[in-house]
Amino acid sequence: MAIAKLEALQKFDLGDKMTSWEERRAQGRAMRLKVPLESHAEWRPARNRPDPLKLLAENNKGRQAHLIPLRMGRMAASPFTFLRGSACVMASDLSTSPITGFPVVMDGDAHLSNFGFYGTPQREVVFDLNDFDEAVVGPWEWDLKRLVASVNIAGRQNGLNAKERAAAVKRSVEGYCENADRLQDMGVLDIWYLHAYPGRENAIVKPDAKSKAVIEKTMAKAMRTDNRNLLSKIGDKDANGLWTFRDDPPVLTTVPAATKKKVIEALNKYADTLPRERRIMLNRYHVVDVAHRIVGVGSVGTRAYLVLLFGNGENDPLFLQVKESVQAAHAPYLPPMEAEFRHNGKRVVVGQRALQASSDPMLGYTSIDGRDFYVRQMKNLKASIPVEWLTGASFNFYAMACGSLLARSHARTGDPARISGYCGGSKVLSEALATWAESYGDQTVSDHAALLSAIQSGKIKAVVQADDAG
Repeated sequence: MAIAKLEALQKFDLGDKMTSWEERRAQGRAMRLKVPLESHAEWRPARNRPDPLKLLAENNKGRQAHLIPLRMGRMAASPFTFLRGSACVMASDLSTSPITGFPVVMDGDAHLSNFGFYGTPQREVVFDLNDFDEAVVGPWEWDLKRLVASVNIAGRQNGLNAKERAAAVKRSVEGYCENADRLQDMGVLDIWYLHAYPGRENAIVKPDAKSKAVIEKTMAKAMRTDNRNLLSKIGDKDANGLWTFRDDPPVLTTVPAATKKKVIEALNKYADTLPRERRIMLNRYHVVDVAHRIVGVGSVGTRAYLVLLFGNGENDPLFLQVKESVQAAHAPYLPPMEAEFRHNGKRVVVGQRALQASSDPMLGYTSIDGRDFYVRQMKNLKASIPVEWLTGASFNFYAMACGSLLARSHARTGDPARISGYCGGSKVLSEALATWAESYGDQTVSDHAALLSAIQSGKIKAVVQADDAG
């Protein structure tokens, strides 16, 4: 197995002066001689390409066995859901692709459905990346290719022809390159201050009328998605007036008393990973009930608990999700991370804080029975734009917005000057990645068909349920 040749992130030394952004941009431009922009156009599976179904079977090890058929069923729904659930397959494929070696904290799973709206600690709704289970230090290109592959495959699902899919991918890449260019000479702290506020006049990408309507509808949903509204949807009072979760299998199920005790103990340990002042705040809450909750596509089978807490009475509910963290999909193909990030919960937490402009103030990590977990709020003014709603100009706008936002996320820990210098101002990279995305889209359709065939033959067990992206 080849390990990507990746530079290390800058060593911490406040006495070490950074070279000028112009010099670093020139370094990026020079990299085109070693890794030509055109080299990103080719996707051709190697003769020894690992069997995707075997990679998925390996990825299923350690998950709850009774939920694996549900995971397979969700992945079987469409080529797009297959892509969502098969980050391990794409990680293997990307490990053979050309890279510049410029490192960033990468999301690792930056497909279209992993962008969305959520609330900042100041209770404003922003647009940003919102899933970090695969976060790791890696090549910026792998995130961008994951994104454009999802643009192509979602475009197919939405009825776009090959020419329209290529146009959408190009807009996504252009959004990435244009924002990297905008950020390359910006102050480091200024980049960390940047937020994407949907609907504001100073938005980086101006929406068309249809896109604006979709954004407004999704923002309205986000503003209604809070702890109080969630309580009435998934909780009930019992005969004694005590709140409990409403059993809703397979998504939400009760847990034994012993498991509930372990989760509470894990939350007590998690509190030590919060800043001191937030630990004081959390201590004013108490746990009311614990349930097991299934979320997403790729995460199905991992252990995830939903915890209901009350603070200043029943009108002050808090929902915390305690979610198992396993090895990042790209980790086998990258240099080992520092020892402190071998706790996968901490890896996810640091990745989220590095990539998001404003992160959940309740974000932390813990362990249960020797397994790594991270903790976050369950509902935090959160909503996602349904990709299936988008066609034409609105699809292209969303693809470009995600590309632009990905560049800003990478600029927080990577070097936008070198990335921008490499991308350049021509259409060469966007055209190359449009070609690559179409070929990889064909590959994903083929891999999805192989999964369907294995299910139909009985080689793989699958249970089809409505997807709940959580």
